[in-house]
Amino acid sequence: MLVDCLDRVAVGATNLTSVSPVAAESAAEIERSVNSAVKKLAAKYPWTKELAEKAKGVLVFPSVVKGGFMVGGQYGEGALRKHGKTVAYYNTVSASYGLQAGLQRYGYALFFMTDSALEYLDRSDGWELGTGPSVVVADKGMAGGITSTTASADVYAFLFDQEGLMAGLGLQGTKITRIKEIISV
Repeated sequence: MLVDCLDRVAVGATNLTSVSPVAAESAAEIERSVNSAVKKLAAKYPWTKELAEKAKGVLVFPSVVKGGFMVGGQYGEGALRKHGKTVAYYNTVSASYGLQAGLQRYGYALFFMTDSALEYLDRSDGWELGTGPSVVVADKGMAGGITSTTASADVYAFLFDQEGLMAGLGLQGTKITRIKEIISV
């Protein structure tokens, strides 16, 4: 499992624009992982269920693996859901260079609160976080204050299930690309 995850990080880091169908999990595998992640997220932050109902779409990456030693990368696959139904599959990829070492796994969910933010994801050929719609990464302290009436950002990001040791965790520079070919087993 760990070797497979590291292989995916290497594939993603070497090709930031697309991932071959061979590297992509099957739709059924992604669905199982996303369903589990949504339950965990709702258990940790119960009010995200209401936020998801108000969101135009929710993009969930249940397992992102980040690793590196000087040169690093991360990779994960997830699903975009509108009104609780999956409409597309995406991957998240980034590469970095600098003083870093370690291996980490985590999940994250992006709540698209505006039509324009969701349209930007649909029309861009890979969306790099940090460009385009404003993204607010909600930490445990501020997250409790976000409700469907106070949510004013284009996109809210929630990190969950962090495991492992890696200096620094951020979404800046992460590229999100639609998976065009996926095995629907």
